[in-house]
Amino acid sequence: MENRLAQLADQTRQHLEKLTTFGFDVMPAKQSTSTEIASGASRPRNDDSEFAKLRVEVLACTRCSELTRTRHTVVFGSGNPNADLVFVGEAPGYYEDQQGLPFVGKAGELLTRMIEAMGLKRSDVFICNVLKCRPPNNRNPAPEEIINCRPYLERQLALIKPKAICAMGNFAAQTLLKSTRSITQLRGETFDLNGIPCVPTFHPAYLLRNPADKKKAWEDLKRVREILGMKPIK
Repeated sequence: MENRLAQLADQTRQHLEKLTTFGFDVMPAKQSTSTEIASGASRPRNDDSEFAKLRVEVLACTRCSELTRTRHTVVFGSGNPNADLVFVGEAPGYYEDQQGLPFVGKAGELLTRMIEAMGLKRSDVFICNVLKCRPPNNRNPAPEEIINCRPYLERQLALIKPKAICAMGNFAAQTLLKSTRSITQLRGETFDLNGIPCVPTFHPAYLLRNPADKKKAWEDLKRVREILGMKPIK
C-alpha cells in the first residue's frame, strides 16, 4: 500500500510539473543529488587560481571604449566554477550592471524558476553572458564587442569544463555556434561545441514577452537534463 501511494504521489508530481513547467506557479522537480547529476567518470576540478586570474583580467577590461565609459561594473558571471551546466545569455541589463551579477532582474527570476524546475539550484550551475558589460540603453551587442569579449567566454568554458551548455537567445547561440541562424531555427537541436553538448533555447526575457513558447523551452531544458544523466521528467 505504501509503495502504491508513493507511486501515485510521484505520478501526481510529474503531472503537475508537465502542466506548470517553469512559468505558471512552478512546482520544482525533486532536487537532484550530485550523484544523480554525475554520469560517467568524474571530471577534474578546474584550476581555481586560473579562474580567479581570469576574473581579475575581465573586471579590468578596456577593450571596448564605449562600454568602458558607460558601464557601472563588469559582470563576470556567477555560480559554481566547477559546474556541470553553464547557461550563457546575451549581455547584462540595468540591474545586472548595478549589482555586478548576471540575471538578477525579471528575466533572472524566470531563469531561477527554470533552473529549479530542472531540479537544480543556481548555486549548482554557472551563469554568464557573451558580453561582460552592459550596452548603453540595452542595445544589441555590436559585432566588434562580441569579437572583443568572445575570448573571455571561451576561456571561462575551457576552465569550467561543463558537461552541457545552454545558450539562451540569438546572440548566445549564434556566438557560440558561429551561426547566422535564428534561435527559432537552432533550438530543438543539440550541437557539439568542442566536445561539449550545446542546447540552444529562448532567452528568458523573450519568454516573458512570449509565454506560449515556455513549453518549447521546457523541452529544451529536459534535453539538457538527459545530457547530464538526470532522471527524465515525463
